[in-house]
Amino acid sequence: MPFLAPPTPLTLTGDLVELRPLAREHRDGLVEAVTEGDLWKTAWYTSVPAPDGVAAEIDRRLALIETGEMVPFTAFDASGRAIGMTSFYDFDESVPRLHIGYTWNRPSAHGSGTNAESKLLLMTHAFETLGVYRVGLTTQWVNFQSRTAIERLGAKQDGVMRAISRYRNGALRDSVEYSIIEPEWPAVKANLEMRLTKRR
Repeated sequence: MPFLAPPTPLTLTGDLVELRPLAREHRDGLVEAVTEGDLWKTAWYTSVPAPDGVAAEIDRRLALIETGEMVPFTAFDASGRAIGMTSFYDFDESVPRLHIGYTWNRPSAHGSGTNAESKLLLMTHAFETLGVYRVGLTTQWVNFQSRTAIERLGAKQDGVMRAISRYRNGALRDSVEYSIIEPEWPAVKANLEMRLTKRR
């Protein structure tokens, strides 16, 4: 069963956050975001690039659009400040399914509701426009903040993939796989919308 529409770059707008197609002109704002609190150092187990690696990471993600492997976004808060990046990736038309990930946000955006609204925007588009049956979310075993956030979405843990790859420092990486499937989406959506009413 194919996607109802192909995953392509577009802008998704909420009250707290706007997800815009990743572009090279977002570089300066994203450098500022990773510099805040030395995010790329403190979040060593994530996909956060160092300031001098932001341009290369943008180019890497943009190249994956061309091969049909990723649809990346830059997240902006209501003031127009770049707060981070996220992506659709791992497309499988036979289910159909996709993943949401390669996500990071500047520290001052944590707890602001922008991440929850980003996930609401992305999953609404995935389930209701693209027609996916499964949305996957993968994080690292040691990333307890991310695991808690994913579980608060209502995602269910599918399993732990041990020693699946290595971190930048060479340590072995254990990944945790979560998912939300289409029959669960109405309840997940209602929960997210309820949480966000407290932020508006």
